Amino acid sequence: MVILSFVWLKLGLLVIGFVFLVYMGWVSWQSQPASNQTLEGGSMPPAKQILFAASVSLLNPHAILDTIGVIGTSSLNYIGSDKALFTASCIMVSWLWFFALAFAGRIMGSLDAGGRLLRVVGRVSAMFIWGAALYLGYGIVNGL
Repeated sequence: MVILSFVWLKLGLLVIGFVFLVYMGWVSWQSQPASNQTLEGGSMPPAKQILFAASVSLLNPHAILDTIGVIGTSSLNYIGSDKALFTASCIMVSWLWFFALAFAGRIMGSLDAGGRLLRVVGRVSAMFIWGAALYLGYGIVNGL
């Protein structure tokens, strides 16, 4: 509710989200998946992987808006133990989703050693990301 009450804050988050999505789309489009042989000797160290994942997750303005605007406002419908159950359910679904994505990525990586399918997935992902950026940009221009 605080963010929605300040037009400049909402606009700022939308602009940051737009720029972030355009950048992430570009990174997805340009990414060249490495083969499994390359990954064994040249993967990112765990600390760097954790830092990258945290920055993409926690600094993503679109995810922040979704968390506040969707989950936050939905939680207002619950009180007491129902709110605790709602919170636990959101956390559980989020963890299940990300573990499922990790599992699917692992399977895809083992099936596509050359990275051809991953390159196509990266390009399709980039188009979806740019579509979301265009939607945010449209909202910015038309006073979302």
